[in-house]
Amino acid sequence: MSLLLAHLSDAHIGPLPRPHRRELLGKRITGYMNWRRGRSLTHSMDVLAAIVADIHAQKPDHIAMTGDILNIGLKAEFPLAAAWLETLGPADKVSFVPGNHDAYTRGSMPHVASTFAKWTTSDASGESGFPYLRMRNGVALIGLSSGIPTAPFLASGRLGSKQRARFDALLADLARQKLPRVVMVHHPPNRGGGGAGRSLSDRHEFEEIVTHRGAHLVIHGHNHRMTISYIERNHARIPVVGVQSASASGGTRMHRAGYNLFRIEDEGPEVRITARARGMSTSTNAMADLGEYKL
Repeated sequence: MSLLLAHLSDAHIGPLPRPHRRELLGKRITGYMNWRRGRSLTHSMDVLAAIVADIHAQKPDHIAMTGDILNIGLKAEFPLAAAWLETLGPADKVSFVPGNHDAYTRGSMPHVASTFAKWTTSDASGESGFPYLRMRNGVALIGLSSGIPTAPFLASGRLGSKQRARFDALLADLARQKLPRVVMVHHPPNRGGGGAGRSLSDRHEFEEIVTHRGAHLVIHGHNHRMTISYIERNHARIPVVGVQSASASGGTRMHRAGYNLFRIEDEGPEVRITARARGMSTSTNAMADLGEYKL
């Protein structure tokens, strides 16, 4: 069994719809000012379109998008986010997990649930929610939600005890079936993955679950850069791979817009994963293959 999985994140769709004055209360005013002062120039929709076109050219079996399509969680941003997700492919070919910019305020949360429902459904139940499970070519894809509303100047995430308990039971069942397991989450869930005010607050509990039950790959966004780390605990070593913003218009090789392709192969007693990075070249400013690596 084999699955080619494309992973992108942090699209930050623009331009930002003009907000009503009443919407610019609390955290949103700082986010809006940050967008106006420079964030809008950091994220290019032309670059994002090139990334999406290149993903389609690679013909992956499935696409994982790990959050932050929005910017400040405005009601008017959600239809734009849904329309963009449609460009990635039909809902059965695309899986989504929300990030902190999608869940920007408490008022954003009902829109997160309704807008992204068809990209966050479990195969067996047909119901949306977290964690969800999708089986593709014999590989289990588990989606978690770490996006929560936070105070101004904070961008941390949390799974919460209820979601962790369901995640633990789900992984245990998949482990008994000896299926390859890929976990999708927005915030980096490993030690050192996020700085103060930006990390997953219950990462210790996450690490305990995945190393106790077993997982073969964890993919995330949030930091806007390409990273490869490992969770090493309970005699397990689980690769954790972060990806750049899919719309980043500049920066170093590890920060410029890009995405990852994972070939996940079930070879009986072992699961083999090879990864290939593609993105905007710093030398040609065009899409290029950035190298292959084994996890």
